This record gives sequence, C-alpha cells and structure tokens, in this order.
Amino acid sequence: MITQLIKPYLSWRRSQIYKRYGQAEQTQEHVLMQLLQEAAGTVYGKTYNFGEIKNYTDFANRLPLNDYETLKGEIDRMRHGEADVLWPGRVKWYAKSSGTTNDKSKFIPVSSSALKDTHYRGGTDAVVFYVGNYPKSHIMDGRALILGGSHQPNYSLPHSLVGDLSAILIENIAERVNMFRVPSKQTALLSDFEEKRERIAHEALNKRVTSLSGVPSWMMSVLTRVLEISGKQTIKEVWPHLEVFFHGGVAFTPYREQYQRIIGAEEIRYEETYNASEGFFGIQDKPDDLAMLLMLDYGVFYEFIPLEDVGKDNPRVLPLWGIEAGKNYALLITTSSGLWRYQIGDTVRFTQTSPTYKFVISGRTKSFINAFGEELIVDNAQQGLLEACAETGATVKEYTAAPVFMDEEGKCRHQWVVEFDKQPDDVVRFAEVLDRALQQINSDYEAKRFKNLTLQPLELIVARNGLFEDWLRSRGKMGGQHKVPRLCNDRKIIDEVLALR
Repeated sequence: MITQLIKPYLSWRRSQIYKRYGQAEQTQEHVLMQLLQEAAGTVYGKTYNFGEIKNYTDFANRLPLNDYETLKGEIDRMRHGEADVLWPGRVKWYAKSSGTTNDKSKFIPVSSSALKDTHYRGGTDAVVFYVGNYPKSHIMDGRALILGGSHQPNYSLPHSLVGDLSAILIENIAERVNMFRVPSKQTALLSDFEEKRERIAHEALNKRVTSLSGVPSWMMSVLTRVLEISGKQTIKEVWPHLEVFFHGGVAFTPYREQYQRIIGAEEIRYEETYNASEGFFGIQDKPDDLAMLLMLDYGVFYEFIPLEDVGKDNPRVLPLWGIEAGKNYALLITTSSGLWRYQIGDTVRFTQTSPTYKFVISGRTKSFINAFGEELIVDNAQQGLLEACAETGATVKEYTAAPVFMDEEGKCRHQWVVEFDKQPDDVVRFAEVLDRALQQINSDYEAKRFKNLTLQPLELIVARNGLFEDWLRSRGKMGGQHKVPRLCNDRKIIDEVLALR
C-alpha cells in the first residue's frame, strides 16, 4: 500500500535524474558554483578567493589537488569544534575510515548538508530506480534490514560523533524512517559485532523484511545466524517477502553464488550502490547492466585523473565532460562537507559517457600490484577469480594477494591467500586457471609471465575457514564497513594474515 502511494514521486524523481544527463556539463557546473558560493566565507574559501571563481577553468587553476594528508590540519581544527574552516558552520560528525601512511584512521567530515543532499538522497534514489524497474514491488510495505557500524564521542565535544558512516546515518535519520527499518537503533549502533549480530538476528527474525542493505561480507554473517536460529534452510523461508539486496563497499562477484544459495531458489534482486564515507556517488539503474549511473545532482562535483598520471607531480585532471569510455581514472571529488579536489583513492572505468555516464569501480589507487611492471588492478583480479570459480566449481569467500619479491631461489611471483566458501575440486587447477585468466585480461601481466622470465606462476595458499575474520578482529575492524584489502604492492597485510594461519 505505501509503495503504491509514493510511486508518483518515485516516477517523477526517476525522470528528473535521467533529464540531467542531457545537461551533464551544466548540471555539474551548477553544483560546483553552488559549493563555492556556500563556502566563500570559510577559511579555505578566503584563502583561495572563492568569490572570484567564475567557472570550472578558474576553479582548476586556483585550487590545489588534495588528499587526507593535505587537509588533515584543517579537519583536525574542525574536529576540535572550530567553525567555518572547510565548510560553513561547525561540522559535528566524522566518518572513521581506513588509515593513511602516517595515521591508523582517517576522519572524514560529514556535514548536515552532505547528509541531506548526498547520503540520504542516494539511499532514496536507490529505491527510485528499483521500483522503476519493478513496478509491482511492495518494498516499502515491509522492513529494510540495514546493517550499521558504531560511533564514539568526538573528543569531548557535545553532540559530536566519530564512527562508521553507517552509524552516523542511523544516528541522524528521521524518526519516521525507523518505522521501515530493523534492527532497533540501539542494536544497530552496538560496537561488539558478535553481540550485534546475535541481536539483529533475533530482532529481524519475525519481521516482514523486504530489503537488505549493507556490505556483503557482514550481511552474509548475519544471514547465516538467522538461519541457525530459525532452523530454516533458506532465507526466503524466513522472509518470503524479501525482494532486493542493496549492496556496496566491496565487489559483489565473490559473494554472488553464496547469496544465491543461502537465499534460496526464489531469486531476489541485487542492486549495487557506491556509497563511501566521502559521499554517495553511483547507483545501478538497470538490472541487466552491472555498471552504475554517476549521480550528477548531489552535492558532489567530480574530476578525474588518468590512471597513468596518478602519483605524478602535475597530473592531467579532467572534468566529467572530458573523460573517455574504457579508460581507468582516479576519482577526485569536491563535496558539501568541505572536501576540495579530494583524491578519494578509488579508480573507476566508464562503460559509457553518452547519453548517460555509467561506470564500474575498477580498484583503488593504493590497491594494486605493480612490483614488476605488471599493473594488476582489483578489476583484473575479480575477473580472473570469476573465471577460475566458473571452471572449477569453487566459491571464494575472501582473498588478498601481494608480490613475493624474491624467494630463496631468486624467483619472483604473486602470492594469493584465498578463503573458499566452496573449495575447488582441484586447487592446483584453480591456480592455473586464475593465472591464465590474468594473462588474458592484463597484457602487462602476460608480458611479465612470458616464459617465466620475470614472474613465476602465481602461488595459491588456501586459508582456513575464518582466517580473514580473525585478521579483522585482531585489528579491531569487525563489522561496519571494514573490509579486507584485495591487492597490496607490499607484504605488510599478507604477512599479518599468514601469521594467523
């Protein structure tokens, strides 16, 4: 009933989103000028004379490129309660994210403006596209099972919090929305993930759950517990009205088969979103196309650095209207939380640029292996694993990979630690298929593997069940949006994982 009542709005919003793509450049220029106008009176705005910026060219020429290290000083001032630093007023909430070279954690400002014009709008638009694709849906006539992290006080400032983005969203969500979600706010914000998982499973068990939202690895853990408590064989037996899983945070490919099996014969739908601590950027708008639509009319202005220029002193930087399909770019954002020309660390590849801008997340600027000139990125790894699983009947639960620079015989290779949900019939064959697939996908890797001159065949280590969860627990990263780094150009992560074998 409720879904049908709000369908006129959902249809109107869907048409508005697509309309923006006929005016992509104008839409993004408008977003940029609004951000500059709002922040003109801030310390940062005065430093770079925002009031004198008339167009994108002025903006690009005047403002430097930033990352967390370059903005850390300003962000720390904001965390201590100083107003009008990077964004007008006092920013009370900070999303805790993976650390940098010099710090264990990053603290990403999340302003009230960004909550409204980016994060919550993105959540609403995910439903907009879903109902548009499935007009007979009753998604709003039940509960959304939404996983959240936890938060703590920010220094000693009243009403100021630091924690997982999901916790900040739950803390600030409108009270009426709680009628449509589960678990309770108190349970959702628990810091102990094992206790949280237990309470979520019990609270959601007898509710009419119609949708799931969260990181695939942690949602799988909750669903497994739900089955254990209920005594049922599939999730569809527990929640017969379940329609869709809105997922993000990590690539879904390694988890798809597990979800298909645990949910049951009646397949639900899967919709990917790109919702990061820094903003909400993309939504899968078509069920038959895994690429996501770049959201143009949020409080986010986008720029892109060609992947081959990442790390250079003076890289090329392109606005949305300057990019090409099929190429990998590092993503830069300017947001209504005061992140100015901020390098988020993700790389994207556009599958089309006209009439709509659609993309896939291809990796991380720091999540790759290029120890020998092979330039292996996460997207390559995902495709290779997909092929290896298809040929050997395996299902991958978690994995990480890193280079072996030189063993006792003076040989180099890539080392993969893989935790299987379903082991392959032949582990050696799985490794061979993966290695062959990577050569077919990546010509640089193929060249380095040629006749084993630079790289030997990859080494596959089968992880015991729960190894990666134990590694996350050892680092205090259970639950929320924490995830396992997939590819690393050094051995720090993989050696920590192997030490727990």
